Amino acid sequence: MQKLSLTQPLQLAGIALCMANVAHGQAPAYPTKPVRVVTSAPGGGVDFTARLLAQGLTAGLGQQFVVDNRGGNQISSVTVANAVSDGYTVLVQNNTLWIAPLFEKVAYSMTQFVPVVLASRSLNVLVVHPSLPVHSVKDLIALAKAKPGEINYASGLVGSANFLAAELFKHMAGLNMVRISYKGGGPALTDVLAGQVKIMFATTGSVMPHVKSTRLRALAVTSAEPTPLVPGLPTVAASLPGYESLTFAGLLVPAKTSPAIIARLNEVSRKYLDTAEAKERFALSGVEAASSTPQAFDAAIKADTARMQKVIQAAGLRLE
Repeated sequence: MQKLSLTQPLQLAGIALCMANVAHGQAPAYPTKPVRVVTSAPGGGVDFTARLLAQGLTAGLGQQFVVDNRGGNQISSVTVANAVSDGYTVLVQNNTLWIAPLFEKVAYSMTQFVPVVLASRSLNVLVVHPSLPVHSVKDLIALAKAKPGEINYASGLVGSANFLAAELFKHMAGLNMVRISYKGGGPALTDVLAGQVKIMFATTGSVMPHVKSTRLRALAVTSAEPTPLVPGLPTVAASLPGYESLTFAGLLVPAKTSPAIIARLNEVSRKYLDTAEAKERFALSGVEAASSTPQAFDAAIKADTARMQKVIQAAGLRLE
């Protein structure tokens, strides 16, 4: 399996030093021309994050940050991995960037990127059909253990966010549940609403209207802490300590990009992401605005990779 490693500690230390210089008014003369923000296909959550972040960077740096949709993960990631490291071609991508190499051979290495800022986080909600006699995560775990191989759950394709959330849950709880595979979250949710499948991890926007109408029962959220996106709902981790499954997206640049440019991009990105406007715009789409140092984003990537590598190896998962 391809070894996933990120930037060298010395480069991250250099970024930290440059960030200190930026804070003292010694910002580099960047950018002096438009910047290309490469991301995945239009219409998805990554594209949404890329467009909001590009708007904030355009306003903060006085040059156009132009979103360039390049299809799936491989195309967008390879485009930036092979770009000149001058700060004028950057990448906005989510977990797919570092999780995909765990499933298949990809045409890039994580050593070709430096993380700049974590920009957004989205979570899933664990829901069940009301006909399933459970009202908490503990109830669900107990029922699944009492009936191994009898409880089914809906999932998108291997590697999708709801698939990974379910696989991590099964792995950590030691459950034997039957996966019913779908090509996407929409068809999966339709069958859960009909009661043909009993369980699903799904996005807040897609399921909360059905929870409010009592067509579905929400048990918990997949974030490590309770979230204002779904007030009053407990976390899976409250019953299954250590559980966390998030989709997070952020800004990365090609390796060897100047630490001064990385620091400048981080500073302006965080300034925008911390505004009430950015938080509100993300929240309206069921997403949390995030804001981090390059080092924190780096650590999040490594932790997510390690967590999911254990699950993928234990279950022998392969792409469909």
